Amino acid sequence: MTTHVAVLMGGWSSEREVSLVSGAACAKALQQAGYSVTTVDIQRDMGTLLTRLYPKPDVIFNALHGPYGEDGCMQGFLNIINIPYTHSGVMASAIAMDKPMAKRLFEQVGIKCAKHIMAKRDDVLAGDVMDRPYVIKPTNEGSSVGVKIVLNGDEPPFSHDDWPYGEEVMVEEFIAGRELTVAVMGDRGALGVTEICTDHKFYDYDAKYVDGGSYHVVPADVPEDITKKVKTMAELAHETLGCRGVSRADFRYDDKNGELYILEVNTQPGMTPTSLVPEQAAAANISFPKLVAWMVENARCDN
Repeated sequence: MTTHVAVLMGGWSSEREVSLVSGAACAKALQQAGYSVTTVDIQRDMGTLLTRLYPKPDVIFNALHGPYGEDGCMQGFLNIINIPYTHSGVMASAIAMDKPMAKRLFEQVGIKCAKHIMAKRDDVLAGDVMDRPYVIKPTNEGSSVGVKIVLNGDEPPFSHDDWPYGEEVMVEEFIAGRELTVAVMGDRGALGVTEICTDHKFYDYDAKYVDGGSYHVVPADVPEDITKKVKTMAELAHETLGCRGVSRADFRYDDKNGELYILEVNTQPGMTPTSLVPEQAAAANISFPKLVAWMVENARCDN
């Protein structure tokens, strides 16, 4: 019998539109790979979701991005109803989304991170809590949502009305240099290294998703020792968080002193044919349908 895969997409986070694009692309690729596919646009109603998942599919392809879909919440729900799902389980998903906690674990295994402090929103509004330049980030958003770089001469990073991410703000030392990213495909390890280039101040939401906002160099034009080092760091980060399936680790490469700093690990990275992970897979001779099929075949619940 044909394996039935339900693709979860949409949701209600700030990354809803990105998730819809990822989900549609993955559903098409899974059909090309020979699976029976249903797409489910998630709403904030678990009773309705249970109805949509009856009769039970064989596997869930989790194409959700951001809070509730990527942070362990949906993973816990799927563990309870016992349907195998793609990507990481509850613990790895939750820790990866919590940037300060993830950095604590990275530092313990020797992966270099930018220095940071946790500050209250009102303190950041009152003035600089760190010497400029610095970066402010929500603690648990993806796709660079809410991220701002504060340079010398810039206006305050936000006002009372445009910080809807809670009372805590992560304030991080700004690391000059180049943006590198590495996809890790389970036991196959790192697929390659991509450099992300943009004319924006940094690789922000528009640079990621607006046409012409960025371009990718695959493989990245960096020294061989840097390629090996950043791939090893990505694999170690994947292992340290307890990730499974596919993850993507983002780095800052300070090419003036040869240092690499991890920014974050994405446990459910964008999955359109031109997204960073499928791009690296294609460079490694793994087609998009083969990539998503591998993810389905390696789907499982937490033990």
